[in-house]
Amino acid sequence: MDIAGLVKGAAEGAGLGNAFLSHIKATDAIFHVVRAFDDADIVHVEDTVDPVRDMNIITEELRKKDIEQINKLHDSVGKLVERGQKEHKKEFETLEKVKALLDAGQNVRSGDWNAHDIEFLNQYQLLTAKSVMYLANMSKKDFERKKNKHLPKIKAWIDENDKGAPLIPYSAAFEEEWINMAPAEQEAIKSDKGITSMFPKIITTGYKMLHLIRFFTAGQDEVKAWTIREKTKAPQAAGTIHTDFERGFIMAEVMHFPDFKEHGSEAAVKSAGKYRQQGKEYVVEDGDIIFFKFNVTADKKKK
Repeated sequence: MDIAGLVKGAAEGAGLGNAFLSHIKATDAIFHVVRAFDDADIVHVEDTVDPVRDMNIITEELRKKDIEQINKLHDSVGKLVERGQKEHKKEFETLEKVKALLDAGQNVRSGDWNAHDIEFLNQYQLLTAKSVMYLANMSKKDFERKKNKHLPKIKAWIDENDKGAPLIPYSAAFEEEWINMAPAEQEAIKSDKGITSMFPKIITTGYKMLHLIRFFTAGQDEVKAWTIREKTKAPQAAGTIHTDFERGFIMAEVMHFPDFKEHGSEAAVKSAGKYRQQGKEYVVEDGDIIFFKFNVTADKKKK
């Protein structure tokens, strides 16, 4: 979902802050678009372009909202523990750790969590626990020349405050033009200027952040891509198409996309001995092309 930029004080309700923050809570990850271009016709809410200031504001507002939530939980669960309800002790210990981290100005995702902690954190859906990808939105001119005065500062801020988070420079202005170009024109731009759309990289990086992969099913008329979690086994992958596929799973006929690309057709992959039949324990790989065989027998009505 596309969520408008937060303003300073959003955690206390400034602007439409509380509504936007509740929308972010419903997401699995955050793509943080950072303005890294000057344009007098596009007014910044803070009047000047300063990506580091903007990232600090957004991060602080998310952290403040997490602190508000954790303080309430800490108080309520703490009272239960004081009353001798020992079953809440582990959760209280997790809340103590989360509270200390947030009070120290850190993001929840930077913490070191054990299995019990993660079980509780998954329930809380904290904003600073979500993985973040930073997208530096540059002018078309800067994107074409592959140079931007703000990028070093943005990278330095990420290294200090969110180490390991991906940063992808792109240009919304260029992307808008790119999507309307004919394929031949796109190829000419790639050849002449050495640039292309960054959307494929953004999408691929997003999948990796969320530990997602895709497999394909194909027929004479269409090819479909299906999204699943990494390490999903064949029957559960089949279930994303239809529950009957999982319930009546027999086998999966699989060819890896690199093999299909190399040999050019299903028949050629089979001739090369790379078309395989896989059972219930097969772990689907990213890019697999799969034909599922299943059989579901209708339950007989009791007489």
